[in-house]
Amino acid sequence: MALNFPNPSRSYDASRHCVCFWGYDGAREVAFQVTDTVLSLLSHGAAFEETAFLDTFDRYRDPILTMARDIYTPGMRNTYTIS
Repeated sequence: MALNFPNPSRSYDASRHCVCFWGYDGAREVAFQVTDTVLSLLSHGAAFEETAFLDTFDRYRDPILTMARDIYTPGMRNTYTIS
């Protein structure tokens, strides 16, 4: 089964400096994190604050989900970081 992202929720983790989101491979939940650095590059250096990072994630959701699918290997791990 292919990795999909039916749950649009995401959250900012200040301690890890990333936005977290989740995908599913069948019934298996897979956690993803996209780092502040990647989000800053996408937003061309927008403000470094939670709201700005979440807005950038929302604006670039489709390319970020494509990156997540590209790094995902079925059955290998439960957490992946896009950095």
